[in-house]
Amino acid sequence: MYRIGKEEIKAIEKVIKSKKLFRVKEEEGECDKFEKEWAKKIGVKYALLMSGGGTAALISGLVGLDIGPGDEVLIPSYTFMATATSVLMVGAIPVVVEVDETCTIDPVDVEKKITKNTKCIIPVHMVGFPCNMEKIMEIAKKYNLKVLEDCCQAVGGSFRGKQLGSWGDAGAYSFNYFKIISCGEGGCLVTDDRIIYEKASIFHDSGTAFRPYAKEFSIPIFLGLQLRASEIMGAIMRIQLKRLDKILKDLRKNKRRIMEEMENVSGVEFAPSNDIDGDCGVMIPFRFENEEIAKKFAEISGGYRPIDSKKHVWFDWKPIIEKKVWHKERLNPYNFPENKDLRHTYTKEMYPKSIENLSRTVFIPVNPDWKYKEIKEKIKKLKKAIEESYKNGT
Repeated sequence: MYRIGKEEIKAIEKVIKSKKLFRVKEEEGECDKFEKEWAKKIGVKYALLMSGGGTAALISGLVGLDIGPGDEVLIPSYTFMATATSVLMVGAIPVVVEVDETCTIDPVDVEKKITKNTKCIIPVHMVGFPCNMEKIMEIAKKYNLKVLEDCCQAVGGSFRGKQLGSWGDAGAYSFNYFKIISCGEGGCLVTDDRIIYEKASIFHDSGTAFRPYAKEFSIPIFLGLQLRASEIMGAIMRIQLKRLDKILKDLRKNKRRIMEEMENVSGVEFAPSNDIDGDCGVMIPFRFENEEIAKKFAEISGGYRPIDSKKHVWFDWKPIIEKKVWHKERLNPYNFPENKDLRHTYTKEMYPKSIENLSRTVFIPVNPDWKYKEIKEKIKKLKKAIEESYKNGT
């Protein structure tokens, strides 16, 4: 979260004074209004705000896509564990795919990993970097696969002028504290498909059977979870949405200034982008000829290599590597008979391309509130770090 203030406080105050905090009791309330505004922003028909963050949105999206036991879902090797977690929560099995030089899912490896059991692809737009959605959708169409975009770290980003989240069958967003806009915790699912929306809506509200709008659904009501958003969340997100374009504008402007100053410095190379204009601007990806130079640059510059994240690379997902899912073995999808012949292995040897790309890349975070003087100091520090890295890291 980058910016929050008096406007959000006033919005919360208004909801509290109204004593209408429960969204179902308040038709055309804050949540309903945000969903309409967000759907319009993304360019889709339906949006569903919920609690539980991006994880909840991903799980709800997979439910909407009818993914379950016996299905494999392709996910990238570089993402937060929630992407894999969400697949397991619906009883399916995540299959890890390499990331390419952009640090996003590699379309070439996606196609290599497809089997008769593959039902869905989850491209993840990590740290605001757009995946190659044109190629992903081409592959999905060729093999009749569903696509659920994980936009949790790329809220407001785009690919070739089209909003991230609107390319696939559905898109999931996170509004937790660490995201571009936030209400502390929260998520949102978007889609153009009415059935996906209905299934996700029913799943995210265990009390759907008693809701007045349930009569509008065309599918039978089933039991799900309790992931409803509150009117306070909706009120905060309506203000945050108004801030989004300016936040992205300032992030992109500051990123561009730094890159333009650094691009002619000897030894500087940036990781390629699938769409630099649609990139959210939250991170500058430097790329080096070997791991040692990258390590030294990260140490001196204050940046970090994605391989060192400790939580965003597949081999750090300990519960998944050890196949510890749910509290009872009979609930563990890895033990389901439908999943017996699916791919359950995730060793380091399986993903050499990911290790190379994530090891040779260094991320420098960008702040939208940096002033000109701060940017000049940042550039000076980065130039010095480049010089020192090549002196000591070769």
